[in-house]
Amino acid sequence: MRVIRVLHLGGIQTLLDWAAAEGWNPGLEDAKAFQAADPDGFLGAFVDGVMVAAIAAVAYDEKFGFIGLYICHPDWRGQGHGRAVWDAGIHYLGSRTVGLDGVPEQQSNYASMGFVAAYETVRMSGTLLAVPSLATPVDSLDGVRGMDVFPAARDGFLTQWIAAPNRAWRTRAGFGVVRACTEGQKVGPLFAADVIDAMELLGRVEGAVQIDVPARQTNFLDRLETLGFVPGFRTTRMYRGPAPKLDMDRVFGISSLELG
Repeated sequence: MRVIRVLHLGGIQTLLDWAAAEGWNPGLEDAKAFQAADPDGFLGAFVDGVMVAAIAAVAYDEKFGFIGLYICHPDWRGQGHGRAVWDAGIHYLGSRTVGLDGVPEQQSNYASMGFVAAYETVRMSGTLLAVPSLATPVDSLDGVRGMDVFPAARDGFLTQWIAAPNRAWRTRAGFGVVRACTEGQKVGPLFAADVIDAMELLGRVEGAVQIDVPARQTNFLDRLETLGFVPGFRTTRMYRGPAPKLDMDRVFGISSLELG
C-alpha cells in the first residue's frame, strides 16, 4: 500500500542523493537550507516503509510556490508513484502561482497541465581563478536584505543558504553564493546591477564552477565563454498562474533548479 507523507531531513537528503545519481549535481549541504524553505514542502511516496518517489513542493508564502526534485526511484517506475507525489505536491500548493524549471523533453507535459514558459536558462560550466575584487563576505541575512530577486520572501532559506560551508559575497548592488556540489561548485544566486558587477562577484570564486544563467543575459554568457566556459543543458522556467514580475535584468544566475 502506498502512503504519502512529509519528508524530514533524512528523507530530503535521500532525495538529494537520488538527484545526484540522476546527474543533477546538487549541493553537498543543500538539505538543511531546502528544509528551511518550507518544512512541510517535501513529500515522499512510501511502499512498505520504503521511499519510492518524492517531490519538492515548496510554499514560499500564500501566493507563490515552486516544484522541483520530482523523482521516482528507477526500481519503482511505471507504477504510478511519481504521479501520486506530483498530484500531492500540486494539491499542497493549492491556488498559488507555481514555478518550475523544466527540461525540454518534459515541457509539453507541463504545458498540458497549465504551465507557461517564461524564460530559458543555460548551465554554463568552466573554471575560475580568483582575482582582486571589491566584493565583501556576507555572513548574515542583513547583508543581502533587499537584494534578493525572487517572487516571495525566503528568509529561512537564505539564512541557511549563505551560511558556512557555503560562501557568500556582496557588492553595493548585488550578491552571490557559491556552494560545493557532487561535482565541483555552483554559483547561485548571482544577482548584480550589470555584467561588470556580476564579474566582480565572481572574482571571489576559484575552481570548477557551474552557473545556471538566464539565456537573455547574452553579454554575460559571451563573457563567460571568453573565460573558457561551455554551455550545457537548458531548462525553461515555467509558471502555472500569473507569472511574477521580477527585475530579470539583475539575474545573472538563479539560486537552484530545484527550488527556484
